[in-house]
Amino acid sequence: MTAPLNGMEKFNHLEDKLYRIVEQIKTIRQEKEALEREVASLRRDVSSRAEENDRLNQRIHQMLNERDTIKVKVEAMLDAIALVEPELAAEAARRN
Repeated sequence: MTAPLNGMEKFNHLEDKLYRIVEQIKTIRQEKEALEREVASLRRDVSSRAEENDRLNQRIHQMLNERDTIKVKVEAMLDAIALVEPELAAEAARRN
C-alpha cells in the first residue's frame, strides 16, 4: 500500500504536473503555428493553381476559336477549289 503523501510531496507532484502541462501547451502551440504556416502555403498554392487554371481555360477557348476560324477558311477554300476543279473536290470529300 502506498504511504500517504505529505504536504511537500503533494506540492512537488502538483508542480511536476504543472510543468508537464506547460510543456504540452508549448508543443501544441508550435504544432498549431506549423499547421497555420502550412495552411497559408496551401492557400497560396491553391490560389496560384486557380489562376493557372483560368489562364489555361482562356487559352483553350482562344485555340478553339482559332480552330473554328481556320475550319471555316479551309471549307471556303475547298468550296473555291470545287468550283474550279470538281474532281479535286470529290477526292477531298472522300477523304473526310
